[in-house]
Amino acid sequence: MHILAIITGDYGRRHVDNIRAHGPDDWTVEVWQAPTALPPIVDYPEDHVPKTLPPADLILALHEHKGVAELIPEVARMTGAQAVIAPVDNVAWLPPGLANQLRGWLANIGVAAVFPKPFCSLTETHFNVRRHRQAYDHPLIREFARHFGRPNLRLTVDPQSRVITAAQVLRDACCGCAHHVGKALVGVPADEAEVQAGLAHHHYPCLASMGIDPDFSDTLMHVSGNLLKDNVAEQVKPFKRVQMIRPSGRVE
Repeated sequence: MHILAIITGDYGRRHVDNIRAHGPDDWTVEVWQAPTALPPIVDYPEDHVPKTLPPADLILALHEHKGVAELIPEVARMTGAQAVIAPVDNVAWLPPGLANQLRGWLANIGVAAVFPKPFCSLTETHFNVRRHRQAYDHPLIREFARHFGRPNLRLTVDPQSRVITAAQVLRDACCGCAHHVGKALVGVPADEAEVQAGLAHHHYPCLASMGIDPDFSDTLMHVSGNLLKDNVAEQVKPFKRVQMIRPSGRVE
């Protein structure tokens, strides 16, 4: 698969570095550093993109400037891309109204698009969480989501000591957070795993927004962290100690 990542700064650069480090060997990842000095409304996108761009099957829109979103249809047209993944880790970079416009523009030229909010909610069948969950069906996006999206760790816990002895990353967050958390969990008791997973996620650090998102009444960083903690909690649950407390003076 040929991927073109549109980036403007460190957010996109971290994702690209992780894909190149942990993605399949037969993927190629090219980068276009998009301009950030754009007019309030981009009337002529072709004036703001290079005359040539490498062919691509899939575009990753990893920009940190909302005006760049208006260039994506032109980039898709130039590269021959069949699909776009435009994550929403910060609504300032891709506001809901602009995302809806972008979805329509891309549909008009036959390009599939998903807008996972946060990025690490993407799976092989759907994206987003809670009542905002949306299904999709596109082979290129599905192939990408096999490797990057909603974190999936396979934990090994010693049944005697109840300590995590290994953490295999089955699917990484695109930013690389799952690999970081997996390493941090080795040697951690099952009783402490959820808390330690949350701390490691925040200390990575997660790059999702810390502003309160109206869709969740929470920050996207916390939504992201809870996705990873839920994955850990499910696996350590059988190994956690359950304390029984007998109230003083209780009568049988």
